Amino acid sequence: MGVLARTGAPSTVGGGGADVLSEKAAMMRESLQKSQSFTDNMVSILGSFDHRLSALETAMRPTQIRTHSIRRAHENIDKTLKAAEVILAQFDLSRQAEAKILKGPHEDLESYLDAIEQLRSNISFFGNNKSFKSSDGVVNHANNLLAKAISKLEDEFKQLLASYSKPVEPDRLFECLPNSLRPSSGSPGNHGDIGGKNHSSHNHSENQTENAVYTPPTLIPPRVLPLLHDLSQQMVQAGHQQQLLVIYRDTRSSVLEESLRKLGVEKLSKDDVQKMQWEVLEAKIGNWIHFMRIAVKLLFAGERKVCDQMFDGNDSLKDQCFAEVTAGSVAVLLSFGDAIAKSKRSPEKLFVLLDMYEIMRELHSEIDTLFKGKACNEIRESALGLTKRLAQTAQDTFGDFEEAVEKDATKTAVSDGTVHPLTSYVINYVKFLFDYQSTLKQLFQEFENGGDSNSQLATVTMRIMQALQINLEGKSKQYKDPALTHLFLMNNIHYMVRSVRRSEAKDLLGDDWVQRHRRIVQQHANQYKRIAWAKILQCLSVQGLTSSGGGSSVGVDGGNSSGVSRAAIKDRLKIFNVQFEEFHQRQSQWTVPDTELRESLRLAVAEVLLPAYRSFIRRFGPLVENGKNPQKYIRYTAEDLDRMLGEFFEGKTLNEARR
Repeated sequence: MGVLARTGAPSTVGGGGADVLSEKAAMMRESLQKSQSFTDNMVSILGSFDHRLSALETAMRPTQIRTHSIRRAHENIDKTLKAAEVILAQFDLSRQAEAKILKGPHEDLESYLDAIEQLRSNISFFGNNKSFKSSDGVVNHANNLLAKAISKLEDEFKQLLASYSKPVEPDRLFECLPNSLRPSSGSPGNHGDIGGKNHSSHNHSENQTENAVYTPPTLIPPRVLPLLHDLSQQMVQAGHQQQLLVIYRDTRSSVLEESLRKLGVEKLSKDDVQKMQWEVLEAKIGNWIHFMRIAVKLLFAGERKVCDQMFDGNDSLKDQCFAEVTAGSVAVLLSFGDAIAKSKRSPEKLFVLLDMYEIMRELHSEIDTLFKGKACNEIRESALGLTKRLAQTAQDTFGDFEEAVEKDATKTAVSDGTVHPLTSYVINYVKFLFDYQSTLKQLFQEFENGGDSNSQLATVTMRIMQALQINLEGKSKQYKDPALTHLFLMNNIHYMVRSVRRSEAKDLLGDDWVQRHRRIVQQHANQYKRIAWAKILQCLSVQGLTSSGGGSSVGVDGGNSSGVSRAAIKDRLKIFNVQFEEFHQRQSQWTVPDTELRESLRLAVAEVLLPAYRSFIRRFGPLVENGKNPQKYIRYTAEDLDRMLGEFFEGKTLNEARR
């Protein structure tokens, strides 16, 4: 009962709650049914809209297509109109360009060049618009017009270049030179010594030219060059580079050659050179050296500047034009140098060869700079070839000179034993060589690898000196009097030593050479004294004096004992007088040109002769003085002899010597 009671109670309560739930469920079901109905109605409505929209779209499609076509047609019309405008504008520009071209370039070159550019633009435009029916005809017309324009441009270039291309007068060129190289007179014949002929001032002029400033002349006015540059560019662009080159070469080369002709440059062959007198040839070589400086440093430098500015942006054309303009002038200048280098060698040509070699060395770097590029290869090689030929000829001339000195067979009589002309010639030659030290060092380096150029110059100089000594020894044998042989050698070797000591040769040959040859001079002086005076000194010797057995006599010690006869003393004094007078007459005609050496030699003789004479007179004089005519035998006092010795070696004539 209790259980039923517990379970039964909720049952009553639960029946009321179920009804509520059922009502709510029924309401929800109804609500869902209505929502479904609404959904179905909405789907139906939307389906109806979709159907209507599809129908509308189908109805509007033809209209859309027509609208799109109209829009495209409008766009095509716009494009066509714009294209037509561009074409019409090109036709308009073409007519303007044609009018300017037909007018010609002379009055307004800048507008003419603009017109040519416009023509090229038109040709490019119509060439790229083949759809235009008449494009081929337009292009052909424009090309024909362009060809005429370029032809007129060539004429204008030629006329403009020619009108401003004038030869440079010599005086104007001289104004471009450093003051130290300007001639005192404007005539070409007065330029010779400027080129290096004056050997004595060689070092001074060499230092001046090293630091000299050259100012190349203005060959074409600066205001004209930009116009010529623009003209040349148009010709190159039109494919007329070869015509441009020919016009430029023909115009400028003739002007350059005329400038050199006015200066005095001549075209001389090897035969012309061979036929010339040396004095004339030497002057022409001096001129050539001057002309080379002017040509390279002024005219060629100015011509290179014109080429570089006129053909700026086209390096190969620059070099080609410069090479062709200068080739003829360079050939004329170098051919003279070649003729000299290949002419018959002679010692006097060495210094002009060195001058010529020196100027080629001086200009070497400038030639390399100016004549750069492949087109100028031949010119550079020609200049270098001449430099090497001059060096080789100079070196060969050196060898010839050394051999000529040693083998010189001139019979020039030097009867007084003075310095031989060959000696003074060779020494002056060597002195001149030392004016060319730097040039000679360069020359030696051309042929010697790794050698010291100073020692090479010293070796060459020593060989020349040795050759001279060998020759002098041969010439000394021509004298019949051996005393004069030694006097001759003493004079000549002393001249060599003195000249070396007073020149740069001393530093190169060294003190050893000087001291060794001073000893040789002293040896010849001693030999002269021994050979010349031995016999006369024998007259004043006691040796050989013996008593004759009769007549008055004195002792050999000065006493009165018998021993030496008066007759023997008289004979000795007679022989002495004759010999001394003969010596005085002959040796006062001999010459010792150096004052110091002359006095030294007289003193050396006096130091031997006078004491011996005084001693002899003191010992044996009384024996003669006590007899008849003592003055016949004792003609001179020691002072008289000393005075007469003072007249020795003065180079007097025979009549002067007798007096």
